[in-house]
Amino acid sequence: MPIRTNRGRAAVYRRLWGWPLRSPNHLIATIVGFAVVIIVFTSVIPAITKGARGGGTTNNGAAVTTSQTAGQVGVLPSGVPTISLPTKAPSPSSAPPSAAPDPNAAVTADLWADAWITRPADNKNATWLETLKPYTTEEWLPQLATVDPGNLPTALEGKVTLKESHADSVVYDVGLKGGGKLEMTLVKRADKWLVHKSDRV
Repeated sequence: MPIRTNRGRAAVYRRLWGWPLRSPNHLIATIVGFAVVIIVFTSVIPAITKGARGGGTTNNGAAVTTSQTAGQVGVLPSGVPTISLPTKAPSPSSAPPSAAPDPNAAVTADLWADAWITRPADNKNATWLETLKPYTTEEWLPQLATVDPGNLPTALEGKVTLKESHADSVVYDVGLKGGGKLEMTLVKRADKWLVHKSDRV
């Protein structure tokens, strides 16, 4: 019959709490029951909890590994298709194409070489530059302002020889007395060939 009043519930609770104290057997049975419950809680529940934590750690570890792999530079996530980029075209060669030599360039190179080795009577650089001016570009003439004509060779050996020939530039060289060569680079300016650079090699 269901308990419908507070007094009835209190009577039932008194019977339950008083049952272990009715006899020594009841007390022993109660203690054994509590011991069994404690043993179950201390052995079974930790094992279940540990298993649940182990599974969570594995999943988290996999998630961390995946996120680290995805965050690495140059590593694509699995399943992402790779796109092949077009190969960069090679840069064009900077050397201009060769061309047939102009005879007028050889004449200018020969005249410039003769003026280069000719020492003026006063042995001054300004006088020496005046002899070179008709065959030299305005850009290269100031570069020769520090040259001492007295330190230059006094004669050429052999003839002016073509080394390179292009549509708007040529390179000639000629032997020098005492060794070495004089190399001259000529450019075309207003249908006229002029020495734009010179080196002793």
